[in-house]
Amino acid sequence: MAITKETVVDQITVQENGTILYREATRIMEDDTELTKTYHRNSLTPDQDLTGVPEKVVAICNTVWTADVIEAYQASLPKVENEPAQV
Repeated sequence: MAITKETVVDQITVQENGTILYREATRIMEDDTELTKTYHRNSLTPDQDLTGVPEKVVAICNTVWTADVIEAYQASLPKVENEPAQV
């Protein structure tokens, strides 16, 4: 009887604005029988740092995030007015 833990990316979604959503499933297995499964969801916006992101998610980001997609995403963000410094 061997108990193992594995984490896999089981869903990747690309939204219209270039945001990438992905889900990781963590499975606890005993031999070939799944004992438990939990999920962790993440989102990435165009041109975000990909340090620590799973390799196949990075590959999709690098394909989807063209210069045009990054530019359109940044243009869609609300403009922040400079506020006077508080004393």
